[in-house]
Amino acid sequence: MKTILIIEDEAHIARFIKTAMEQEGYQIFTADSSHRGLIEAATRRPDLLILDLGLPDGDGCDVIADIRTWSSLPILVLSARSDEQDKIKALNLGADDYLVKPFSMGELVARVNAHMRRWQVGYEAPSQIELGNISIDLTQRQVKKNGEDVHLTPIEYRLLTVLIRYTEKVLTHKQLLNEVWGKGHNHQEHYVRIFMSNLRQKLEDNPSRPNYFLTEIGVGYKLHIPKD
Repeated sequence: MKTILIIEDEAHIARFIKTAMEQEGYQIFTADSSHRGLIEAATRRPDLLILDLGLPDGDGCDVIADIRTWSSLPILVLSARSDEQDKIKALNLGADDYLVKPFSMGELVARVNAHMRRWQVGYEAPSQIELGNISIDLTQRQVKKNGEDVHLTPIEYRLLTVLIRYTEKVLTHKQLLNEVWGKGHNHQEHYVRIFMSNLRQKLEDNPSRPNYFLTEIGVGYKLHIPKD
């Protein structure tokens, strides 16, 4: 049975969606805050997320950004925000679809079913990564080296998760700029060099001769996981 997580603080709307989706044969989990929603997403590993943006403890856009560091599951935004810029922001952060409240339940069900048909269950990165003496827990957002916590800035962490998502694939400067900083930074390649250097300084044993965060001269960077 495929599962759906609904993150919605209006209880009557959550119940309404839950009932309709259960009739379609889905197993439903709910959360009424961004904090609880992220915990449920990490533990339940749903096949699809229905997300309200106006949550009591934060912006749903932050939930999208967080989940996109470790999962590519379909995210369908259901929000009262009808402004085009709100839609663009959510979609640029990684949402797959956007419905404005009030909505047609028939349309919501149809969109959910369409996303489910296209979605192959699985995640592009496991929740835990081991790189020699480096351990990365994407669910807990923890990075350790030799058992000690390593503090990464939000941008450093975002860069790390993008590299993990595309392990062994070379990413160009432009691709990294779009993934980490967003569109509009295409000509600021020095950002990538600076933050890649920071990652090496914090995680590599010998930053000048890295084992994991490799440069492809004239192209970009990749994360390499040596085989035992």
